[in-house]
This record gives sequence, structure tokens and C-alpha cells, in this order.
Amino acid sequence: MAFSSYLVRLGHWASRLGAPRQLSLGTASDGKSKRNGRERSEKRQSSQDLGPLDASWQEKLADVVTPLWRLDYQEQLKVKFEAQKRVLQTLASRLRARGLPEPGTVAPESDELPWLLHPIIPSPVISEYRNKSTFSVNRGPDGNPKTVGQYLGTGRDRNIVCVRADQLKNIPEKHKQVAQCYEAFLQKSPLGPCLLFHRGGHWRELIVRTNARGQVMAIITFHPQQLNQEELWAQKEAVREFFTKGPGAVCGLSSLYFQESTMTRCSHRQSPYQLLSGEPYILEELSGLTFRISPEAFFQINTPGAELLYQTVGRLSGLNPATVLLDICCGTGAIGLSLAPRVSRVLGVELIEQAVEDARWTAAFNGISNCEFHAGPAEKIVPQLLVSQMEGRSLVAVVNPARAGLHPRVVRAIRNCGPIRRLVFVSCKPHGEAMRNFFELCCPPDASKKLLGEPFVPEEAVPVDLFPHTLHCELVVLFSR
Repeated sequence: MAFSSYLVRLGHWASRLGAPRQLSLGTASDGKSKRNGRERSEKRQSSQDLGPLDASWQEKLADVVTPLWRLDYQEQLKVKFEAQKRVLQTLASRLRARGLPEPGTVAPESDELPWLLHPIIPSPVISEYRNKSTFSVNRGPDGNPKTVGQYLGTGRDRNIVCVRADQLKNIPEKHKQVAQCYEAFLQKSPLGPCLLFHRGGHWRELIVRTNARGQVMAIITFHPQQLNQEELWAQKEAVREFFTKGPGAVCGLSSLYFQESTMTRCSHRQSPYQLLSGEPYILEELSGLTFRISPEAFFQINTPGAELLYQTVGRLSGLNPATVLLDICCGTGAIGLSLAPRVSRVLGVELIEQAVEDARWTAAFNGISNCEFHAGPAEKIVPQLLVSQMEGRSLVAVVNPARAGLHPRVVRAIRNCGPIRRLVFVSCKPHGEAMRNFFELCCPPDASKKLLGEPFVPEEAVPVDLFPHTLHCELVVLFSR
């Protein structure tokens, strides 16, 4: 297929189907008219039968979840590089509009970037690279309400169809096998799936995590509705029996977790992950270190690609033995721990408590003694840490936030901390909220926003591809002042 024709087709599918989204199932509608409209829509959806779950639906799902899958990988990299370049051009244009100082000599109306954009770093592995996959439960095209797969359509349009992920190139066969077994279990279960919270049902999401050692962790999310403890125990036993002694034993799970959840997303603190069988953690090798990974903890989904990402962060950080490295949104501490031998001290901040416990375990297991990890919201912890580090320190900050970007108070704390002369920002969605973060780091002092410190200036940017076949890419940007 010609490249131009492919892009036309890609645009067609994007406009027709939209991005895959999860339903916000726990939110009640406001008003009688909305409620009646919702019920009519649900009735139409419940009787919907779009046909057999054949290869055409698999291709439709692939076109939405992995929209570049039809392209040669080198062509994919070209698409991604141009996208990252446009993001940086947008930032440069906004900075020029404010008359901010920039490195280099570029005409005000030029499309050239005033800083260095490096070539994109390709992923070492192109297929089946995900170490974590999430599968939903909903109606398939054939009307089966217990289909395990991923979504086409949107909750807003109420046209969601759940399609098995059998042909997605980025998902390992082991993940697909566990999903198929979970669907087989659901077909035999007397309990129904929980498609919409207020309509009842129980069986929900499946998360599968794997590692290079061959360990497999499965996490099943279950809505308890009105079941008592004895009834809940019976369902947990049914799941455990199926995956340890029944047909699901073929999956060879090393960990089987069960979470009772009454919300769309539920943390371990809100509703603990219950270990039904096997080991409580899986272990992964990265940068010569052994990392412990809990059910809730964040770990980059492409492990070989993550090594290249962290090497890139290390190159841009300008570290030395006197440096204090502040690792914000650190997850299981992978960046800080991999760079710990090059600095005097690492201070990690992460919201998820399980991830912080994993980071501390990993530091101890690998004999790393100069790392300190703090659990809690970055907007509360980072300002306190920076106050304690203001005097006589060489500070380098690394941030790797979720797609929602950094909280404004974190941006303000970094901006107003004079000893931070270098900041490395890692974002998989730089065209979103991260762009606001970029601009606030670089804008002129603004008393109304309490951005009083010296502005940062972008110096270098390196795209690193961790997500082949998709439109996503990690962008690593070095800011300095």
C-alpha cells in the first residue's frame, strides 16, 4: 500500500471510530431525560449483533490500537519523528511569540528549531514487546457479552464493541492466551459480566504482566455488587481452581491476583489486590539490575526500549559524583536506580505506594545505598524536598509524569528552585498537558502564577520509540538555565 494512501485510510478510521476509550461506568446520569435516553441506548446496544467475530474486526481493532501496523518500521519512525518535530515547533512558536531568549540564531517566522533535535532512537524489539496488557470485558460484534478483548468505539457514542486482540502485533502470545482462557472461564461462570455498574454483573477487566524470565502475573477485576463474603470466596476459589488445576493451568501463571472494585479504577489502598495463587511479585532485569514489580506498580511496557530511554536520560542529564538527582514520578525507581552509581544521591518521588516499596526492595537487593524514595503526591513532596536541598547542592531533576503531565505546584517548585540548572523531561504525550508544563518552565517570570525563578531554555530533544505500530513515542527534552 502506498504511504500516502495509507495515511488517508488511517485518517478515515480515526474519524469513523475515534480513539479506544474505557467507559466511565460508575458515573450516574443527571436528569430524567438523560436517564431515559441512556436506557433506550443501552437497550439498543444489548440487542446489537454486528456479525461474527471474524478477521475484518481484528483488522479494524488493529487500525485503531496500532494504527501504523501496516507500515514498514522505518516508515513508522518517519511518521513519529515528524510528529515530534511538530510538537517542538509548536513550543518554539509559543516561545518566540513571548520574545523569549533561545539558543541559536533563527528568524522569528522560521520553522527551524532553535535547539538540537536528534534522530529518533528505534525500539530494539518491534513485535510482542509489551510486558503489560489490559483486556476489557464487553459485548463482541456477535453479541456475546462475555467477550474479552479491547474496545472499538466510544462510551459517548454508545457504540462500543469488544474485539479479541488476536492480531495485535504489540501484544505477546502469552497475554493473548491468558485472555482467551479468561473468556473461556467467563463462558462457564454462572455470574454475568459487569458491563455497566448500575446494571449489575461482576466479571470485569483482566491485566496480564510478563517478564523476560517467563513469569506471568494475571490480575482479575471483579465488581462485588451485593455478594456476601461467602459468595465472594466461592468466586475466588472458582478462579483459582480454573487457572491452577483446570483448563487455565496451561497459562502457567506465576501470580494470580483478584481485586474487588466498585470503581472504574481502584488503587491497592482503596481495595487491596488479593493474591489467590503463586508469588506476590515478578522480577525484571534492566540495566544490569533486578527490579521487583508489584501488581499496581508502573514499569515501562517495553523493557529493552526502556534501557535505551534511560541511557538517553543519563546522557542528557550531565551527571557527576556531586550531583543530587531528583527523580519525580519515579515509578519503581528505574531511572534513579540505573543512574545511582553516577551521582552522590537519588531522591525519588512516586504516588503509588506499592511502586515505592518495590523501589526500596530493588535498591536493597542490588546493594544500592544512595537512593531514598518517598511515597505521596508529587505536588506535596517535591516542594518540601527542594527546600531541604537548596543550599550548596548540584541538583538535576528528571521528570517522567503520566499523560496528565506535572501538577502546576510541581512545575512551580522546580522553576523556583535556583540550584536546579538542568531538567530532563520525559513525555509520551508531549502534545498534551506536557506542552503546558514546557511553556511554564520556559515562560517569563509570572507573579500571578508564582513562577518567579529564572526561565529554563530547551537545549536538546531526543525521541525514543517504545511503542512500535502505534502513534506514541517517548520524547526526552533537556531544559537548562
